[in-house]
Amino acid sequence: MIQRLLKRASYLTAVAVFALQAPDALAQANTSGGLRLNELEYLEMPGLNVMLAHDFYPESHQGGVGIIQNGLRIGTNGDLRLEPTPGQWQPVPKVGPRVVDKATQTISVRMQYPDPDKNRKGFNPIIYPDLNFAYEVKVRPEGKNFRIIVDLDQPLPDAWIGKVGFNFELFPGILFGKSYYMDQQFGIFPRQLNGPGFYDASKEYQTTPLATGQQLTIVPEDPRQTLTIQNVSGEGLQLIDGRAQHNNGWFVVRSLVKKGATKGAIEWLVSPNAIVGWKYDPVVQISQVGYHPKQQKVAVIELDKTETQRHPVTLYRIKETGGLEKVLETQPKEWGKFLRYHYLQFDFTKVEQPGMYKVQYGTYETSPFQISDQVYKRHVWQSVIETFLPVQMCHMRVNDRYKVWHDACHLDDARMAPLNHNHFDGYLSGPSTLTKYQPGEHVPNLAVGGWHDAGDYDMRVESLADEIRILSLAFEEFKVKYDNTSIDQKLKIAELHRPDGKNDILQQVEHGALSIVAGYRNLGRLYRGIIEPSLRQYTLLGEASTQTDEMVFDQAKAPNPLPEIGQKGAPDDRWVFTEENPGRELQVASCLAVASRALKGYNDSLSTHCLQIAQELWDRTKEKDKMQRVNAAAELFLSTKDKKYSNWLVDNTQDITKNISRTGWVIGRTLPLIKDKKYKAAVLDAVANHKKVVEEQEKKTPYGMPYEPDIWGAGWGIQNFGVQQYFLHASYPTIFPKTFLLHAMNFVLGVHPGSNVSSFASGVGAKSLTTAYGNNRDEWSYIPGGVGSGTALIRPDFPELLHWPYLWQQTEYVIGGGSSDYMFLILAADHLLSK
Repeated sequence: MIQRLLKRASYLTAVAVFALQAPDALAQANTSGGLRLNELEYLEMPGLNVMLAHDFYPESHQGGVGIIQNGLRIGTNGDLRLEPTPGQWQPVPKVGPRVVDKATQTISVRMQYPDPDKNRKGFNPIIYPDLNFAYEVKVRPEGKNFRIIVDLDQPLPDAWIGKVGFNFELFPGILFGKSYYMDQQFGIFPRQLNGPGFYDASKEYQTTPLATGQQLTIVPEDPRQTLTIQNVSGEGLQLIDGRAQHNNGWFVVRSLVKKGATKGAIEWLVSPNAIVGWKYDPVVQISQVGYHPKQQKVAVIELDKTETQRHPVTLYRIKETGGLEKVLETQPKEWGKFLRYHYLQFDFTKVEQPGMYKVQYGTYETSPFQISDQVYKRHVWQSVIETFLPVQMCHMRVNDRYKVWHDACHLDDARMAPLNHNHFDGYLSGPSTLTKYQPGEHVPNLAVGGWHDAGDYDMRVESLADEIRILSLAFEEFKVKYDNTSIDQKLKIAELHRPDGKNDILQQVEHGALSIVAGYRNLGRLYRGIIEPSLRQYTLLGEASTQTDEMVFDQAKAPNPLPEIGQKGAPDDRWVFTEENPGRELQVASCLAVASRALKGYNDSLSTHCLQIAQELWDRTKEKDKMQRVNAAAELFLSTKDKKYSNWLVDNTQDITKNISRTGWVIGRTLPLIKDKKYKAAVLDAVANHKKVVEEQEKKTPYGMPYEPDIWGAGWGIQNFGVQQYFLHASYPTIFPKTFLLHAMNFVLGVHPGSNVSSFASGVGAKSLTTAYGNNRDEWSYIPGGVGSGTALIRPDFPELLHWPYLWQQTEYVIGGGSSDYMFLILAADHLLSK
């Protein structure tokens, strides 16, 4: 985990350099009264930033030309596209290096179709048409405005005239109910998709543009969002609702490329309204839940990087009889620059009196939070186990008082996946099924256990395995006894908020283990994953039981190996994939070994199966990387006390200590049982050195840990870092303090970058993600206890957490630790602070 957190150190170094120099760039912009290039290679002036190809994720609205206007990311993905409103699995160009011309202040990027790295291959393969062309996109400032210019190397083929156009996507979440003008046409941005519609030449459904013309002005009534786009060349502008095919679409401004056009094929003059003197308003970031009296309590204050004015910061206690009582007032401590902001810190650790509190800085007031030794006892972790995990359960009907989250689903097992198939969601099959089953053949006895992986309905073995691992470790470490759910595996019914006398955590460990064990026993090996075969099924939202026909019949009476819809083994059944992957097999082995300990005494038969499979995987796996074996060796040793596992650890002391950032938190629990003094001494020395690395990481941000997201927000990684920190503290208490894991917990609960200070845990705290990327996202709703990945980084320096249900890289829920790592952190904090 530490290595993953360090892998972008060079990027953050560049950010840090800019943070020290940025006021100079802004001073130049103020002097010139317009946009200027800054050191991070984007155009900047007070209230306006224009990026080009800093981000690399156009499939999820991060790429091409992007605009941040008065603190809002109002639009993105300015680029040539082959469809009016493209979605996730549609062609995107290959993006070349960004070129900056300081003399003209111009940014340019060369692009081309197809992208050979994505064309029918890769994790999410895209099928490109037979079209090859290259072009250059340029962004050039003109005072407070800028031009977008597209030059093609060669004219488009005639067959593609009317199909290729320059698209710019407008974020809908801040547009609904607001107005636009297009020449003499006008209207409001509709909250839902409205017709009329039509089928284009490719037989794809499209909606008639909201408006067409030469000049578009959006939100003229609000200076913060007012922006005008004028088409200088081309076929005019179209304003299109991008939700005709994709629920997660944005509004699209589009200009088609004219026949024969090359140089200046597209030219727009874009005029955003940057408010004169605009500055980012101060934000105070606190835990939306609160703090234990013994806990360090630091509020982080986020300011515009040019802000020189400082206010006192005040802590108020909310009085039992009403009103506020001033408890502490002081000048906040200067922390410094990070990303695009300046940070202050307010330490109120010394305040321990129980009660409800608020922090005020200037005119900003936080939500109420508590200081109490009961703060983590209720309403904080329980919703993970009593709502989120039950709702994610596959093969079950999930009842919740008046509501049914979903009926019993996927009862038709699965069919063996095709050979040599690159699935659109990252599953890849080889030249053999690696089992006795043939492609397309029904695989029986898989309709048991498991959870839907995320906002979709597939089951990944590594996700299930990691989930039972962290749940088992939580039970093992904290002896959690909690029962608020009834789960009946025979009837395949879960009843939320109805106790059944059984430990909910163990029932969930059982549910995950049942799927892995059933897959192994029926296939003779682990499955890689079980997933729907078609994109239409994959994009299903809502009722999981409607994804397949659910029909069950006597397989012996099947008329053929590939029966029709309505029979078990029908073409709509999910596919089961297998693979040769020693690293993943060892990962699952370690998780099953942990689960075997938790299930002992609860479901002894399943516990035995888990341990047997873990041992078989260890014995038969020939890994290339020894480090893949460490976790399995440690957990198998703890489960069996068999010296062959401890001997392996001792024999590989050098490799283990060399990679202590990966291994230290795992092997710490084995040290009391291993008598080799040299092994212990080497581990302790390596751990002490590792602590110095973590201490340096702590200083990188005002949050006490690195914030280094890649595509997804950093929340899941920070949670996992926190879990590791708990075990480092528990195993080496004289070396590692508990503060690192508490920083990780607070980050998830609201002490994180950006203006949206919500807890990433839905339904937890005064403010939280209540519009999230679960399977109910189209209802603009959430699943209590689901934890999103959180604040993403819009490159190079803009932290963002939108109120929008369709951005998986910000608010998606996942199995495999996304929520249960969070639950573990809360339990760990309560355990350590209650001592």
